Amino acid sequence: MLATVSSPAPESSRQHRVYAATTRARAAEGTNAYTASRSKQMNYARFDVSVPPGHVAGEIEWPKGALNPQTSFAIVDQRTLDERTFFRTISAQAAQGDVGVFIHGYNVNFQEALYRLVQMVADANIDGVPVLFSWPSQAAISGYVADKEAVTYSRDDLASLLVRLAARPGSGETVVLAHSMGSWLLMEALRQLKLQGRDDVLARLKVFLAAPDIDSNVFETQLAVIGRMRKPITIFVSKDDVALQVSELLAGDSARVGKLDVNDPKVMDAAREKGVQVIDISAIATDDSLKHGRFSALASMSPRLTKDSRKQGLVDEAGAFVFDVASAAIKAPFRLASKIVSP
Repeated sequence: MLATVSSPAPESSRQHRVYAATTRARAAEGTNAYTASRSKQMNYARFDVSVPPGHVAGEIEWPKGALNPQTSFAIVDQRTLDERTFFRTISAQAAQGDVGVFIHGYNVNFQEALYRLVQMVADANIDGVPVLFSWPSQAAISGYVADKEAVTYSRDDLASLLVRLAARPGSGETVVLAHSMGSWLLMEALRQLKLQGRDDVLARLKVFLAAPDIDSNVFETQLAVIGRMRKPITIFVSKDDVALQVSELLAGDSARVGKLDVNDPKVMDAAREKGVQVIDISAIATDDSLKHGRFSALASMSPRLTKDSRKQGLVDEAGAFVFDVASAAIKAPFRLASKIVSP
């Protein structure tokens, strides 16, 4: 059960309203207690979450003992929603703005996914309406195979969510960020939409894949169906991602998209040919021993990154790039290398 804090949040805290659509089953009807079991229909909710005054960018301040909004993330209000209210409310709040959808990866429970989205919203100071799409991960290291089945189970519902969000009035985009195994889920949903002839939905999407746990050959077949999108799919990769190294071993040494080498001329050529943007974020420091969650640190840098990339004309450019931490900008690999050698 996601408990609501009883004490008021301090005035210096920041509160963020997020919405959730999930294929997880509720532990009890009418509650926001979500399990790792699969629901036969989508469940919807709304959460108001406070971020503590001393929040550190990229981090989730988890409660130690009793809930205390002064020192940790805390839910200050929550509601279960029906389908009609969920979409009507989002449409009204988004107006002419964007909606941001976050799809978590393997080994993540509902609360972890919810707080990760709140952390990114807080750090990036996002104006749009944030939505969590949570699928029934087992939230266990041993649950890899079960999680793969769970994302497959959730494809239709994710595609349906994207269709409904694209149908809202206004000109705003739906920005979708998927992490790890969630990236496979998103690509399958996009493939499904393309096969259904829903180019109108695809045209309103901007897609980001962070450390995608996708077989590189499977990814090629997915892209072949989806085709070039209005804005290139952006892929955040890290050559030293330990979690994806393990995934490769489990898959019989099959290369993962999240470990692509942007210095490889074949990767550069393929990225331009397929109309995708591959960005190596290996330079971002992380306390994550698996080096699989760097994407969350990008949130605090995103306003500067977007501004700089727009100056360079790289925001919607396909190709292979490297994230330069010092300038919080993306650069061509060889250009960055020459800067390091000859500052």
